[in-house]
Parts: sequence; C-alpha cells; structure tokens
Amino acid sequence: MSPFMAELIGSMLLILLGDGVVANVLLNDTKGNNSGWIVITTGWSLAVFVGVTVAGPYSGAHLNPAITIGMAIAGAFPWAGVLPYIVAQMLGASLGAFLVWLMYYNHFQRTNNPGFVLAVFCTGPAVRNYFSNIASEIIGSFVLIFVVFYITGAEIIPSKTPVGLGSVGALPVAFLVWAIGLSLGGTTGYAINPARDLGPRIMHAILPVKSKGSSDWAYSWIPILGPVIGAVIAALIYMQLRQNLYN
Repeated sequence: MSPFMAELIGSMLLILLGDGVVANVLLNDTKGNNSGWIVITTGWSLAVFVGVTVAGPYSGAHLNPAITIGMAIAGAFPWAGVLPYIVAQMLGASLGAFLVWLMYYNHFQRTNNPGFVLAVFCTGPAVRNYFSNIASEIIGSFVLIFVVFYITGAEIIPSKTPVGLGSVGALPVAFLVWAIGLSLGGTTGYAINPARDLGPRIMHAILPVKSKGSSDWAYSWIPILGPVIGAVIAALIYMQLRQNLYN
C-alpha cells in the first residue's frame, strides 16, 4: 500500500468510526441513543487506534494535516510530502463521512434536530466565542502534537512493522486522544484535526440529509486554523527543548 492510500484509508476509518459513534449517540432510534460523552470520547479514541494500526506501517499514520505540518516544521517529514498527505487525509475523511451517512441514513431521516445532524459530521462550539473557541483548538492541538513528538521521537514515518502485535504501538496515541476528549473536548468538540472537520463538513453541505440546516461555514475556519497554530507552537517548542538537551 502506498503512503497516499494508507493516509486515505486510515483517515476514512478514523472518520467512519469517529463520526459513527457520534451518530450512534445523537441520532434518533439508534441502539446507542443518548449514551453520552464517555461513549463518544471512547469511540473516537478507538477510531484513532484503528486508523493508526492500518496506516502506520505504510505512511506513519499522520491522518491529520496538523500532525503532517508539525512533523515537517520539526524536520521529521519532507515538505514535498505535505500536500499529498493532506489531500489523502481530506479525501479519506470525506469518504468516511459519506459512509456514516449511508450507514445511518434511516436514523438521519428520523432526526429533526439540525444541530445533532451537523454534530455527526463536524464540530461546533458549546458557547460561541471565536477567541475562546480558537484558543481551545490551539491548546488541544498543542497537547496532541507535543505529546505525539515524545511518543514517536518526532519520527512518524513508515515503519514497515508487520500488522499484528505491532499495532500496540497505536495505543499511546489512542489514549492521548481519549484524554484530550475527556479533559479538553467540552468546549468545541475537540476537532484537533483540520481534515476531520472540513471533509465531513463539505459532505454535510452536499449530501441529502433531512433537517440538516446550515453547515455553519462561519465557524469552519476555527477547526482548520486552530490545529495548525497548535502544531506550529508544539513543533517549535519541541525543537527548542531538544536543542537545549543536546547543547
């Protein structure tokens, strides 16, 4: 599998399972309806585990433009690979959102709350204050990227590790995303990933969904810009700390 396809398939699985758990909790007449935030955050962390397990051996499993950009800033990933990875992540996220729509089509038809429908696809603020909202995304993304640097040694690259017990290496990142969701996710829904939000938001805009309402494009720049800023700050601080360590 090529790195491009690995990022696409890994991102697709991430969104299929991540947006899928939100659909299971929020949409009417599902088996998991109204099961709560713990189910959502747990589902998202396991979605990360699945995506990283599948894509890791072939692409390093960035699955997130902010991670790709942060790695490039830190000199751990070639800048020439940034755009292809981001394109693959966007395509995979969009495909994953489409599959969630297909999977839960009957439940979308039975849900009359436009806010719940939108939340299946993308994030939104609990309290709309753009300064606070972007600060939340910057902080959450900083935690993600900064800790990922220490988990991976700033080397998220294809490992050629055989799928199997090598998948346990995906567990620390899954636990990290779980911790971010539980502790920091209540303000904006912790996008911490531009592709995770933008790709599904586009699908929300174009797919025929009953009672879908607005795609809230006025807010859409926050889960794009916030994670990128958080990644830049994390990469710069990590590089400075690493430099101080070896000087």
